[in-house]
Amino acid sequence: MQKKVLVIKLGTAVITNEEGKIDQSVIKKIAAQVAVLNNTYNIVLVSSGAVGSGKIFFKKFKGTLTERKAAAAVGNPILIQLYHKYFTAYGIPVAQALCERHHFSNRKQFLQLKETFAEFWQNNILPVVNENDLVSNIELKFSDNDELATLIAIGFDADTLVLCTSAGGLLDHNKNIIPTVEKIDQVVLGWVTPSKTSLGLGGMLSKLTSTKLATSLGIRVVICGLSGRDTLTSALQGRSGTTFIAQPSTLKARQKWLASGSVTMGGVYIDKGASKALQERKSLLTVGIRKVKGNFTAGEVIRLIDDEDTIVGVAKAKLSGSEISKKIAQKNIIAAHADDIVIF
Repeated sequence: MQKKVLVIKLGTAVITNEEGKIDQSVIKKIAAQVAVLNNTYNIVLVSSGAVGSGKIFFKKFKGTLTERKAAAAVGNPILIQLYHKYFTAYGIPVAQALCERHHFSNRKQFLQLKETFAEFWQNNILPVVNENDLVSNIELKFSDNDELATLIAIGFDADTLVLCTSAGGLLDHNKNIIPTVEKIDQVVLGWVTPSKTSLGLGGMLSKLTSTKLATSLGIRVVICGLSGRDTLTSALQGRSGTTFIAQPSTLKARQKWLASGSVTMGGVYIDKGASKALQERKSLLTVGIRKVKGNFTAGEVIRLIDDEDTIVGVAKAKLSGSEISKKIAQKNIIAAHADDIVIF
C-alpha cells in the first residue's frame, strides 16, 4: 500500500534560539522523530530559518526585502547542512527543494515537481523545502512558509499537514491549548491576536487561514509545538497541540491543483447570485461579476471574492481581466467553466 503524504512545516521560532541562530538540539530532536514517521509516511519538510541563519553575516541588517533575500541565500546552505548532518545518522539523505509560485500555478511544472518528489520518496530521500527567495518576484512571493506548506499539502493530496509553532497550538483567551477544532468560524478567529515573531513572517492568523483552506479540501491539520515532551508523534495522535478536523472533499486531483495554484495576480468580485450558482457547481458568468481586481490573462488562476470580501474559491479564467470588464453587463458569457472552479 502506498504511503500517505505528511507535510511538516517548521517555523523560525521553533528551530532558532533567542539570538536567531539555529538550535541544533532541536534539529537533532526533529530528525529522530521524523525518522520514525518516515516508516509510515512520505514526508515533506518545509523549513523556515534561512533568513535567521544568514542575517548574522550582514553588518547592518535591517530586514528589508533585499536583505532578507540575500540572508536567505546565505542561510539556506547552512540550514540544509544541519539537516544533512542529523538525518544522515538515521540513514536518510536530504534534498534541498527551493520552490517558486510558478511551480504550482503552471500545471506542467507542478506535475514535474510531483514526479521529482515521488523519486525522492522511492529512494528514501527527504525533501527539505523553502522558497527560492533570491529570485522570487515580490508580487509572486508566498506570503509565508505556512502558505507554501499548505499548497504542497493540497497539491500532493496529503493526509495531514503539521504546522509547528512556538505557541504549541491554538490558544483560548486563558492561554490554554484548544485540543480540537471542528470548523474555523468567527468564534475560533476571535481567539487570535494579530502578532508574529520578529524572525518569522507568519502568525497564528496566517496559520488559521492556511488551515481553513487545507481542511476544506479534506486535509487534517495539526498545529503543535516541539518544546519539552511535545513530539510530532503525540501531536499526530491528538495528545498535544490542536487538531483541525478535515472536511469531506470529493475534488479531483486537477481541481486540487487549481486550489494549490494559490493566486495572487488577480480576482473577481462576485454577487450573491453568482455565489449561489457556484455552490451548485455551475459556471461563472460575467453578469454575476461586480468588478475585476488586478490584471490577469485568459488561462490564469484567479480568486473568487464575495460581497463580504471573503475569498470563496479559485477559478481558471476563460477570459482576461480586461475582457471580463467589458462584458460584465452581458448575459450568457462564461468567465470560468464549472470544471475549472474550486469552491472552498
